[in-house]
Amino acid sequence: MPPTLELRAKQTLALTPRLQQSVRLLQLSSLEFQQELRNALDTNPFLEYDESQTEDNALGADNGSSMADSTSTNTADGAAEAPLTSEPSMESEASADAGSRDDVSEFSSDPFGRSASRGSGDGEGSDPADWVRIEPSLHETLHDALRLYQLNERDRAIAQLIIEALDDDGYLRQELSELAGVVEIEPGLTEDELTIALRLVQSLDKPGVGARNLSECLSLQLDALDEETPGRAVAREIVTHHLERLARREQAELQKKIGCTADELRIACALVRRLDPKPGENYGRSEDNYVVPDVIVRQVKKQWVVTINPAVLPRARIHRMYAELFAQSAGASRSPLAQQLQEARWLIRNAQQRFTTIQRVAECIVSHQKAFFDYGEIALKPLVLRDVADELGLHESTISRATGNKYMATPRGIFEFKHFFPRELSTESGGTCSAAAVRALLKEMISKENTADPLSDVSLAKMLADQGVIVARRTVAKYRHLMKVPPAELRRQA
Repeated sequence: MPPTLELRAKQTLALTPRLQQSVRLLQLSSLEFQQELRNALDTNPFLEYDESQTEDNALGADNGSSMADSTSTNTADGAAEAPLTSEPSMESEASADAGSRDDVSEFSSDPFGRSASRGSGDGEGSDPADWVRIEPSLHETLHDALRLYQLNERDRAIAQLIIEALDDDGYLRQELSELAGVVEIEPGLTEDELTIALRLVQSLDKPGVGARNLSECLSLQLDALDEETPGRAVAREIVTHHLERLARREQAELQKKIGCTADELRIACALVRRLDPKPGENYGRSEDNYVVPDVIVRQVKKQWVVTINPAVLPRARIHRMYAELFAQSAGASRSPLAQQLQEARWLIRNAQQRFTTIQRVAECIVSHQKAFFDYGEIALKPLVLRDVADELGLHESTISRATGNKYMATPRGIFEFKHFFPRELSTESGGTCSAAAVRALLKEMISKENTADPLSDVSLAKMLADQGVIVARRTVAKYRHLMKVPPAELRRQA
């Protein structure tokens, strides 16, 4: 066929750079957002820290109300301001910034609650995390203990090799023969040298560190006890040869194999249960595993009030002098700095919109789950993202972004937003209850059970059915596993 020209008309939906930034900021966690703001403050000359307000003023100004009432939230996706009109000229924007601060963010909080300015290095208002005592890690503790021993260079290198090969829980899971080929030492390492070094490492700190399996770990801890400890000999026999029978609670079979009395076996089993199966976890960790809540829920005059956490509010604003000088310069609209001023304005407005959206979503969650705050986990109701989206007039994807990696500090603890969206389960009466409520019921039932005759999954399912909640046995087993509760056989106590 000969070539032809064809004209087609089609519609496509594209996000502007401003909307893309707004969507990206909304889905960031509080720590990621703080890092994003820090990068912008370091790279954009039109942004500066705002020192005009204290953290107490920022908290008082919030007072449970919307953070930025002037920011419009009636948008299609809730991620940016509603009027998507063409941007005014750069000269007019700069003049507006220079003439009034009402058009820019009045947030005045360093991401970690510091009052600081660029280049300040006096140490005042330093990060509280700098004062937190850092516990030494397992490897650091063992290396420090090893320095107290007078060893030749070869023996010290072998012991350091063993220490570095330990896992975080304190176990050595590599074969000694494999470690022999890790380093190049002349003459080559022998298995006897590695075994001696391993015994040395096992004696450096807490008993059990450096064990190659659970049996050896428990044996090392028993060997460190006084010889007169009641049940020590029987416990040593159990951890050496009969750990599986102990896990299955085969008391009669254990008594027969070991040849001890029932009282001796009971004392030995209690002794074994007091031992630490993962001694390495008692040391400090190098990573920081903590979260910063985005909102705080308090009860004020019998009403649950939601406020944005002042510690995460960014104290940032347009640099007034720079914006004023830029507006007076010739050809400002064609300058490369024009894009940076535009980005600074977008960042501040999108930050306002981010916190406004998060607070609206949090307030909606609290209104739906008021019974949870009054009575606890057992009163948690089924809730889906669409319910919140319909109530706020936002898109469901916006609610998903606003609840991802966001946390709420409540009198009952710190919870992720998604914790308040449990799955719905039907009841015998035709009503509904949440999966979280079922787990709370299971936890209460198990806590009240007879430890000598614990409840099986079938018994728990029947007890739930008696209360009108129909769930299958495998569902009970699934929820029990999520709560890290062992099966009935392992919960039985003599």
